Amino acid sequence: MNSLPATPRRVENLHTDKGKVPVYATGIVEQPWDEYTAVDHDVWRQLYERQRAVLIGRACDEFLQAQDNMGMSPDQIPKLAALNDVLAGATGWTIVGVEGLLPELDFFDHLANRRFPVTWWIRRRDQIDYIEEPDLFHDLFGHVPLLMNPLFADYMQAYGRGGVKAHAIGPDALQNLTRLYWYTVEFGLIQQADGLRIYGSGIVSSKGESIHSLESAAPNRIGFDLERIMRTRYRIDSYQKTYFVIDSFQQLIEATFPDFTPIYDRLAALESIPAGSVLDTDAVFQRGSGDGWCLDGDI
Repeated sequence: MNSLPATPRRVENLHTDKGKVPVYATGIVEQPWDEYTAVDHDVWRQLYERQRAVLIGRACDEFLQAQDNMGMSPDQIPKLAALNDVLAGATGWTIVGVEGLLPELDFFDHLANRRFPVTWWIRRRDQIDYIEEPDLFHDLFGHVPLLMNPLFADYMQAYGRGGVKAHAIGPDALQNLTRLYWYTVEFGLIQQADGLRIYGSGIVSSKGESIHSLESAAPNRIGFDLERIMRTRYRIDSYQKTYFVIDSFQQLIEATFPDFTPIYDRLAALESIPAGSVLDTDAVFQRGSGDGWCLDGDI
C-alpha cells in the first residue's frame, strides 16, 4: 500500500464543457475524524435516519443485522478504527480510508487482500439526494455492513482476485466482470422467505431506488445467471432497467468457483444484451413495463 498523505484531499470528478472527467486517487489516508464539521455529522444523521426507515422491510435481514452489530448509528460519523475492531474479528476484513475514486487495479488489489476502500469525505448538504461519485455514506453505509457476512465477504475477495486477473486479460474481460459487480454488489436483489429484498449497496444507499427496485412496475426482475449478467449492459444515469435476483449468498460465492477465462472467451463471440431486454431463457420474477426508460445510454 502507498504511504499515508499528510493531509487528505477531497477528490471529485471534474466537469468540463466536454462532460464529466473522472479523477482518480491512489493514496491511503487516515480518517481525519476530528476535522468533520457539525454539518458533516448532520448530513450523516439525515442520510442514516432516512435510509434506515426506508430499508426496514426492504433490505435483506443480513444487511440490517450486520449494520446493528457493527455499532453504526445516526449519532455521528463512525470512526473507521472502531468499525475495524468489529469487522476484522468477524471476517478478517478491514476498512481503509481513501480520497476518492480508485483506479481499477488498485481497487481489485484491495478487495483481493480483504481491504475495503472507504472515501473519507461525506457529500455536501446540497448533494443529499444525489451525488455522482462514491462518498463516505455510500461506501460505509452501503458497502461495509455485508462484509460482516462470511459468504459475502468471501465473494468480495474472490471478485477482487478475479478483477486482478481480468485486468491482465484485457478490456473485454474487464467489462464482463464489471457488469457482474454492478448487478450484484451494487444493484443486487435477494429472495428471502418473506419476499424480495435488497442487498446491493447502490440501492441501499439511495432512498428512491430502494423503493423503485422492489415496488415499481417499470423494471425487470430476473433470476441470477452468471453469463447472462456478464453480457448485460447497465445504466449509470438512472434507475436500473433490470435487477437480478439471487436465492442466497451461497449462490454468489459458488458462481466464482469456476475459472472465468473460458467464460470470457465464450462471451467474446456473443453480442451484449441491452439493459432492458428479457430473454426467453430468463427466470422472470417480473417483466417490466418500461415506463420512463431512456432508449439509449446503456453502458
